[in-house]
Amino acid sequence: MPIVFARSTTIHAHPSYIDAGIKHVRDVVMPALTDIEGCMGMSLLIDRDSGRCIATSSWRDEESLRASEGPVRELRDTAAEIFHATTEVSRWEIAVMHRDHHAERGAYCRVTWVKTEPSDMDRGVDLWKMAALPKMEELPGFCSASLMFDRAAGRGVSSLTFDSREAMEGNRERLDDIRAETAREAGAEVLDTCEFELAIAHLHVPEMV
Repeated sequence: MPIVFARSTTIHAHPSYIDAGIKHVRDVVMPALTDIEGCMGMSLLIDRDSGRCIATSSWRDEESLRASEGPVRELRDTAAEIFHATTEVSRWEIAVMHRDHHAERGAYCRVTWVKTEPSDMDRGVDLWKMAALPKMEELPGFCSASLMFDRAAGRGVSSLTFDSREAMEGNRERLDDIRAETAREAGAEVLDTCEFELAIAHLHVPEMV
């Protein structure tokens, strides 16, 4: 199975500029990314209350990811001005991508960041894939799930997409239980869990389970 990579930019935006930022990403950033060799697509998550947004681009291989750093930096700097934002960048290897169906307008995502020992990363991925994912895909309104990791830093991030905000909120208690059980078995520390509106869904990563 080919390894797909991702770059995520966390945007700490001024909430009143989020709509202008979404338009800029859709009209300017996405077409520009499409023209860069090896780019497979992108997604944008937004939290209108806090101003926290996450733009993620997917890349065919690590070489493409590295080669794109220059042009993507220019796109990121311009987008930060539109959002009136500061940015933080992370790079990931995509371990799992599973879709029941593609997300439609109104979808919401629940994102969880964890930390573990780098030597425990593969075991953690297997636990998430074999134990947690089957439970999550049975939940009402489940749309898709992904798991990415940075092995050197011992960090991982999972994203669960649901058809609506109501579906995501209705599953919170069950998701909390699954998260706690999986983290305990994997020996991982949960760093943060946040919920976002899925503003742009064009990541185009193939099924990887």
